[in-house]
Amino acid sequence: MAAFREAIAAGADGIEFDVRLTRDGVPVIIHDSTLRRTGGLQRRVADLTWSELQQIDAGSWFSPRFATETVPTLTELLTLFESNNLFLHLEMKSDSASEHTPLAEACCRLINEHSLKERVVVSCFDHAALKVVNSIDSEIKTAALFEPSLSNLSVLSNERVINQAIAVGATALALHHRLARKQLVDKANLLGWGVAVWTVDDAAWIERARSIGVDALITNNPAAMLAHR
Repeated sequence: MAAFREAIAAGADGIEFDVRLTRDGVPVIIHDSTLRRTGGLQRRVADLTWSELQQIDAGSWFSPRFATETVPTLTELLTLFESNNLFLHLEMKSDSASEHTPLAEACCRLINEHSLKERVVVSCFDHAALKVVNSIDSEIKTAALFEPSLSNLSVLSNERVINQAIAVGATALALHHRLARKQLVDKANLLGWGVAVWTVDDAAWIERARSIGVDALITNNPAAMLAHR
């Protein structure tokens, strides 16, 4: 939660975060599927209950001053953002297709409970999960996430990206910066879609984003990027 408060204080327009389910079905904010990197434990998030997860120090790996930080719940995060008007880019993370429905149901329910539907975009690399979101609540905005192949950075054609997004009912794109081509962004804009690009920390991207029609940049250092905006 310290990172999200820092982003708010820095003046960011919003935040991007990842959501997974605990063993007992609680949606929590964490990128990795395990706690090895951020909690020092070889345990999967999906194998732990929320009460077990609460006992784990999730901040010391970054700095001793964050030793009291734990893995937050989606409820905690959405409660914090009820007091502002910032945007939220919620990426659903799952280890298997069987998690799509319970994760989507939990996310949609909390988005509605906190009356944040107008400010949230739900994204996922597994585009089938976006179809589930749309089937639960078609008013929640969804973004298809795309990254380039490690072996061939141009393997995803503009048409393939657009067609895959249309097929799952997405209304926005979230592109790895290597895929942020003007022709692709133009096609998305013609459909009325927003386009976010991740993850960029070079301020040169601010002018590039403007020139090709990108709506949002996802960065590790919002304060530094905002200083150049």
